[in-house]
Amino acid sequence: MAQPLNPKRRSLPLPDWRSGLPEDLLESIGQRLTSGHDAASFQSACSPWRTAVPFVTFRSLLLLPFNPDSDRVGFYCVLEKKVLSKTLPNVRGKVACGSSCGWLALMDEVASLTLLNPFTGARAPCIELPPPGEHIAATSSSERMSRVHDRWVLHPTNGYGDADAAGRAIKLEDMRDVFFLEIVLSSPSNAAGHECVAMAMLGCSLEVAFCQVGVDSAWMLLDTKLEFSMGSIAHT
Repeated sequence: MAQPLNPKRRSLPLPDWRSGLPEDLLESIGQRLTSGHDAASFQSACSPWRTAVPFVTFRSLLLLPFNPDSDRVGFYCVLEKKVLSKTLPNVRGKVACGSSCGWLALMDEVASLTLLNPFTGARAPCIELPPPGEHIAATSSSERMSRVHDRWVLHPTNGYGDADAAGRAIKLEDMRDVFFLEIVLSSPSNAAGHECVAMAMLGCSLEVAFCQVGVDSAWMLLDTKLEFSMGSIAHT
């Protein structure tokens, strides 16, 4: 007579079979993927699956504007002509200030900067970029700024050159216009940097900021010698 099942018995965790599949099998599966949505889901499984699909074939994904109060983002697939939705908890409370080499540059209300790979999401840690220092604040804004209790405060002038001593904390939706309008990378990055350089177009300046990802602890400034404000920057 069969013994009744014990409802209190706990099953042992199954081994993660995904990371043990042969590399050639993963590559063979990856070559048969026909859409950016399938490739993104495949890459999100684990590190070996992500390596097997370099995502070169499915680069025509455009990030749509997202709500910083939500963790849902949308991508428009040019080849399939449809919008793909994905949950990215690390985008909540942040605004995008650049997309380059498969990474998103994100900034929060205290101007902390991170790089996030949207196709690995929470499975891979964000890569931190140096925060803007006083020299960046002085260069990127035509008005005086200062740090008060970890928040950046703007001190607008009254028309006679006198700055408001009280000032006002810069809101999240204004951080991009005040600090980093756009950040681009010289190559795909990882936590070690591998000579990846980030360059940033500042809010109100003819200078640009740059740093080596994972190496430099502060942004450096470069005078472009331009006579007019920049509209965008790109790596070629």
